[in-house]
Amino acid sequence: MKLSDMFSTLAENARTYEKRVAEWQDEMNSRNDEMMASARKWQETAMQRQDEMNRQFRGYFEEAGENVRNQWQTMQTAWEEQFQKMREKGEEMRAAAMKSGHFPEWAEAYAAQMVGFAQKMQDEAANAIAAATEAKGTKSKGTKDV
Repeated sequence: MKLSDMFSTLAENARTYEKRVAEWQDEMNSRNDEMMASARKWQETAMQRQDEMNRQFRGYFEEAGENVRNQWQTMQTAWEEQFQKMREKGEEMRAAAMKSGHFPEWAEAYAAQMVGFAQKMQDEAANAIAAATEAKGTKSKGTKDV
């Protein structure tokens, strides 16, 4: 799978998520229990989609050279560690919000923050795709690898 296809998949998943969130908000008051079950199901399928994306990434990098794989693994490890720290901090904040009775406001702010983070990552992915495209174009013109 090409990087551009992966980026398109990420964008499509974001659009799907935004649409579902809007639908959930419209129906939340009338069908709370049913909507919670739907949200849990969506989370499960999101994890399956993430597993598939991870499989595709592994396949992509298996084709790359050892140096590239090592660099990518170092970066991936750092991202995963940072993401885990964010999740842990989010859980601490969630617990505090639930105790204080401000969970709905916290949940909305947290969702907005995660969407903002995802957008930043999409921007980074777009820059990476552009750099990869440029690098492949330069390589195909006969220049030496750096």
